[in-house]
Amino acid sequence: MTLDPQMKRILDMIAAAGAPPIRELSPVEARTAFVSRMEFFRRGGVEEVARVENKMIPGPGGEIPIRLYYPRGQAPIGASMWFHGGGWVIGDLESHDPTCREIANRSGALVISVDYRLAPEHKFPAAPEDCYAATRWVADNAGALGYPAGRLAVTGDSAGGNLAAVVALMARDKGGPALRFQLLIYPAFDPAMTTPSHQEFAQDGFVLSRADMAWFWNHYLNGPQDESNPYLNPARAKDLSWLPAALVITAGFDPLRDEGAAYAAMLRKAGVAAKSKQYEGLTHGFFNMTSQIDLAKVARDEASAALREALARN
Repeated sequence: MTLDPQMKRILDMIAAAGAPPIRELSPVEARTAFVSRMEFFRRGGVEEVARVENKMIPGPGGEIPIRLYYPRGQAPIGASMWFHGGGWVIGDLESHDPTCREIANRSGALVISVDYRLAPEHKFPAAPEDCYAATRWVADNAGALGYPAGRLAVTGDSAGGNLAAVVALMARDKGGPALRFQLLIYPAFDPAMTTPSHQEFAQDGFVLSRADMAWFWNHYLNGPQDESNPYLNPARAKDLSWLPAALVITAGFDPLRDEGAAYAAMLRKAGVAAKSKQYEGLTHGFFNMTSQIDLAKVARDEASAALREALARN
């Protein structure tokens, strides 16, 4: 397995910039650095959608900011929640704005990005509680939002992939809302970081290292007792049956690679229609690099097509 040439060029640019690894920063410093990095992938501009709306909705810890992206050229065929990545510590509505626009246009779905509370100021379970509350609100307000009721999915990348899987589990356990699909993009599930890919990509140089991931987990968890909670790690759930169909996307050069693939296998064993797709030659974070990497465009289009199919199905 070799790095994609376009991916390697980006890694070389990151290395040449000489920025310190995230684990050496404070959460506030890390958020600033993340904004700068994500701005690089917006240099080519962002796609136009039919319209974008910002709203504040009720949440368990106060109002939750959300952003709605209506697809260009058609009425929404359904809706998809988007939970951004960033290790539960960094990221916001702006960091993943280009990705949400692209998914909305290609899937035909209304995409709702959720600005959930971040750690360490708000540790577990603040993030999943916000994401679940936002999902229920979107389901309850389908008519006002302009999408067909009952056609709702959850999506997210990295920590957001974790949150999408958690919300799917919470929705099953709490009696709704009904979900059609879960799109989990290199999701984080293993706070113990015991998989072979965590050993293989422990070092710096591949966007995310094992030590960086430990920094994120340590800020998010209250303590070791959280590790067995299925709403922190759905892979610890005793029962994964009756969950929505899933597509789990992983990257070949990613410490999170194996835990994502393992979760897809666990879903299939529980009778869930779950597919997994590994994009060789790419690293963590590639899904937000469509302006720079051709294979990232392929992944985006394939994921959007799977989302469209799930939401359109009768």
